Amino acid sequence: MTLTVGTRFRGPADSGNGGYVAGLLADGLGTGPVTVTLRHPPPLETSLETTRDDGGVRLHDGATLVAEAVAEREDGDLVSVPPVPVDEARAAARTYPGHTKHPFPECFVCGTTRAHGDGMRLFPGRLGDGRTACVWDVEPTEARAREFVWAALDCPGGWAAPLEGRPMVLGRLTAQVLDTAAAAEACVAMGDYQGTEGRKTWTTSSVYGADGRLLGRARATWIALPQPPR
Repeated sequence: MTLTVGTRFRGPADSGNGGYVAGLLADGLGTGPVTVTLRHPPPLETSLETTRDDGGVRLHDGATLVAEAVAEREDGDLVSVPPVPVDEARAAARTYPGHTKHPFPECFVCGTTRAHGDGMRLFPGRLGDGRTACVWDVEPTEARAREFVWAALDCPGGWAAPLEGRPMVLGRLTAQVLDTAAAAEACVAMGDYQGTEGRKTWTTSSVYGADGRLLGRARATWIALPQPPR
């Protein structure tokens, strides 16, 4: 089977958003946690080959391994980031650092140049305790689809770190999606900073429905991009 990541679903300008691509790969691997490791930036508008075996799913661009997804037998150390009320999440979004400096302004999930109905427009503002918060106003094209919950679990975690000054890309995401979102639902997406060592940063994230139900939770490993010498 093949999978094509449309240009609409880009993260960096020339590759797919990691959370969204992870969600596509995780489809069909059950309702438990799935770990997706991104080995290479997912190319856009390219027919990518998917292969399945007992260990999970692999995504290839010719001979290049792009990503692999593996179902986890237990939920391990997945934790839920405590939510804030939707009004507080909307207020936090007004302080989103990406409004003034964004390494990937075209990102499908958190890009500031994306219009309503085109991007998800999740703008995670920092709460001062390591957490971020924002609101996902669910568009009809995003409703009742698990890959968009995966996408919403991506950037709110990344922005818990100083992403505006140290660009990072998603390296690995372990997520459990418990429910999907309804059209026009105001969901709260939370991120939490866990630590940094060298080029790696670890975060957790959660998404909650308007009624407070947990839609999904995740932990992520981010890889800082090499910076040009000054």
